[in-house]
Amino acid sequence: MQGDAAPDLSRLKFHWATPARWDDVAELFGERGACGGCWCMAWRLRHRDWVAGKGAKNRRALKRLITSGERPGVLACLDGGAVGWCALAPREAYVHLERSRVLMPVDDRPVWSVSCLFILRSHRRLGIASRLLEAAARMAAARGARVVEGYPVVNRMPKAPDAFLWTGVPSAFIKAGFREVARRSPVRPIMRREE
Repeated sequence: MQGDAAPDLSRLKFHWATPARWDDVAELFGERGACGGCWCMAWRLRHRDWVAGKGAKNRRALKRLITSGERPGVLACLDGGAVGWCALAPREAYVHLERSRVLMPVDDRPVWSVSCLFILRSHRRLGIASRLLEAAARMAAARGARVVEGYPVVNRMPKAPDAFLWTGVPSAFIKAGFREVARRSPVRPIMRREE
């Protein structure tokens, strides 16, 4: 963000991560792959495979998903550049969710899951995450999703590093029209938006 002026968020545009948008994803995530070489593969792979793939392998895995036409997330773009990412897919795409007792299914309804939110450092704390969540939920609904679910973290540290909040915070989900439907851990609500 240039200078101290806040960007005009009315100019935000939202796009599925498609092959034509791969360069936007790569530029947004940067050399570190958003965080520590993750490339948004932490919940899609078994832990040991994700760790073994940190960096270039995870980057190639995400690129394969995008170039295959799967559309594993939504980009928030402002003035021609990507400033945010929301990973979402049908719940079954996320191996991590299959094995989590805290995040096990609430019921037998099919859901799409938000597994990650990443906002460009210069654009954090401006409200982009909630707008991105709302747009992603609408876009998933257009592809058949009736329930979109997220797993934000309740921040209990006064100055938690942003890396610890990569699944989002409850306030962003609430602003985007989600409501809490379950909580099996004090710090991890399950929140849903129904279309």
